[in-house]
Amino acid sequence: MDFRFDEEQQAIAELAGQVLGDLSTHERLRDVERGDAPRFDRELWAKLAETGVLGAFVPEAHGGAGLDLVALGGVLEAAGRTAAAVPLWETIGLGVLPISEFAPADLAAEVLPAVAAGESVLTAAWHEDGSEPLAPTTVAERSGDGWSLTGTKICVPAGLVADHVLVPAAVEGGSVGLFLVSVPGEGVGVEPLLTTLGDPQAALLLAEAPARLVGEGHEVLRWAYERAVGTQCAVAVGVCARALELTADYTKERKQFDVPIASFQAVAHRAADAYIDTEAIRLTTHQALWRLGAGEDATEEVAVAKFWAAWGGQRVVHAAQHLHGGVGVDRDYPLHRCFLQAKELELQLGGTTRQLLDLGASIAARA
Repeated sequence: MDFRFDEEQQAIAELAGQVLGDLSTHERLRDVERGDAPRFDRELWAKLAETGVLGAFVPEAHGGAGLDLVALGGVLEAAGRTAAAVPLWETIGLGVLPISEFAPADLAAEVLPAVAAGESVLTAAWHEDGSEPLAPTTVAERSGDGWSLTGTKICVPAGLVADHVLVPAAVEGGSVGLFLVSVPGEGVGVEPLLTTLGDPQAALLLAEAPARLVGEGHEVLRWAYERAVGTQCAVAVGVCARALELTADYTKERKQFDVPIASFQAVAHRAADAYIDTEAIRLTTHQALWRLGAGEDATEEVAVAKFWAAWGGQRVVHAAQHLHGGVGVDRDYPLHRCFLQAKELELQLGGTTRQLLDLGASIAARA
């Protein structure tokens, strides 16, 4: 694995960090979250398009810069660090990557330029009740020259604000496919879901909904799933880094017995463990993204990264909450977003048990 970042990777991460740091402030987030509309800062989304952050990962053929997964990891870390109210991971990690790789040229030309311009939001519907992401029960059937989908997807991230949703579905004959559904659309129902973070999740109800095929085969779903998980882990890096940063600042200022609590051995040990967990998440994520970007097999690396993001991430935010005491749960203080984000990231696309099962199956397969 190459630990060095090239100039393009460094530049786009710094640009995203600047834009998100300037505009996704605690005060701005509080205003967005207190509104009646879904948690989506459209002004920030437009700024990300204007500065080229959204187009950075769209292929050059469709008006973007075609940057790689390592560069995307840096941008998504900045999004996690700032708790940005924009569907950046959903649009790029879940949508742009598989469409760029597998979609027919005319479909990619229709969808991707709109993403770069900030005019379209993408997401993917991986979750169903009681089934694994790579073994969907939603059914795809031939309908004239196209396809129709029937089934129910749950916990669709950014489902309330998405214009297009990538939907994994079973195809007759034992195969699977990845399909694109437009929202709103015929046969498509969208139901809001109430979440602790307040993000615009939804259930997607499909009843013979017209869809376009992006790619078919189990290898297509595996490709898209691994990149969805790997890029999600980059968001977790930012979340944990921010929680650690807030904790360091607070424990240096908070005093007991007239001394900062950071000087207490137990506090220092707890914070040190959180730092180690954060760096483990960072390094395993970087390894997974680098291998995926290099075209190497990364099934085990992705499972390891998600395990650390889920398990280590919970250790980090629980330590942060513990060391903050009652301040940590105050919604007028930014730490609560780190805790809520980390919990959501832990469970999306499979938690620790799912990753350990995948890792075990992979190891057993080559034993």
